[in-house]
Amino acid sequence: MSIKAKRFRAQPMTRLLDGRGELGSLMRTARLIERAQQHLRDQLPGEVAEHLFVGGFRDGRLTLITDRAIWLTRLRYEQPRLLELLHQLPGFEAVTGFTLKVRPVRPVKAPLRQVRHLPAQAADELTSCAEDTRDPRLKAALQRLAAHAEREP
Repeated sequence: MSIKAKRFRAQPMTRLLDGRGELGSLMRTARLIERAQQHLRDQLPGEVAEHLFVGGFRDGRLTLITDRAIWLTRLRYEQPRLLELLHQLPGFEAVTGFTLKVRPVRPVKAPLRQVRHLPAQAADELTSCAEDTRDPRLKAALQRLAAHAEREP
């Protein structure tokens, strides 16, 4: 019994992204959502626009996401006007309403850097090991490590 692997020919990226497959459909949906987000942001006041994100489209409802509840309240009052504006865009005539969500955006925190200290006595031991070592690469590595020691002035 032999197992034959299917051999697919490489396809150009434009064919994959604009084709009839799942990836092409995903890209078209992403472009539509991006267009909707930009159109809505252009029509809102600046302080609200920067907090508005379009999250997706499902069952005729467009999901609008904000990072704080105060902006969500403002968007609730703007819903009828935003729906009218959205119906002006081709491809969004089927939108019947909005699903509003709050998703706080937390800033990315850099991991705390752990500072380790090498005592002078440990550096002396490393230096003596380096002197007794024949391998030049290991000797250089031990000397570099010993150079990180805390030396008293």
